[in-house]
Amino acid sequence: MQILINPLRIYFLKKVGKYFLHMNFFDKFKFCPSCGSSKFVKNNDKSKRCENCGFIYYINPFAATASFLQNSDGELLVCRRANEPAKGTLDLPGGFADLGETIEECAIREIEEEIGVRPKNLRFIFSLPNEYLYSGLTVPTMDMFFEGIIENTNAIKPDDDVEECFFIPVRELNPKLFGLKSVRQAVRIFIDKSEIKEKKKYFA
Repeated sequence: MQILINPLRIYFLKKVGKYFLHMNFFDKFKFCPSCGSSKFVKNNDKSKRCENCGFIYYINPFAATASFLQNSDGELLVCRRANEPAKGTLDLPGGFADLGETIEECAIREIEEEIGVRPKNLRFIFSLPNEYLYSGLTVPTMDMFFEGIIENTNAIKPDDDVEECFFIPVRELNPKLFGLKSVRQAVRIFIDKSEIKEKKKYFA
């Protein structure tokens, strides 16, 4: 499968990401977490260094997942976010990886926690960088997207961070209704991929 991502969009994401990284990380972390010294200074674009004890702290992306789940009719399952950030907007089932967990295990666990069913044939398709605002700190994330099938749709029950969930035809998807930046971009990619598939079927 070929995934086409606009290089200018990726460039913009990187620039915006650096802005938020500087605005939050370098401003909020004033003291060394190792010795408590106030001589906790910028080391480079993604780390701070303590001039007192030499401790260096890097802010690296947190791993997260989101999944495109379709029913037997090819409709996509979308969720409505119950909590901030982007409360009330559309989303895909997913969340952050736990300690000691593989990214595949994370994807399955988050799906089960949020909609109460286990997907079939879940597989990784692509990843996108993102930022996530939590407790006043914008943290960088690496969002990994999966796709799979939901067979027992009657067992779906929204829970955890999901207010409601429902299936929608891919042709009716509107990326603007998805509140998180990387998910909006991923939905656009998913729509493009689906349109290519339909064209191949038509001209086959």
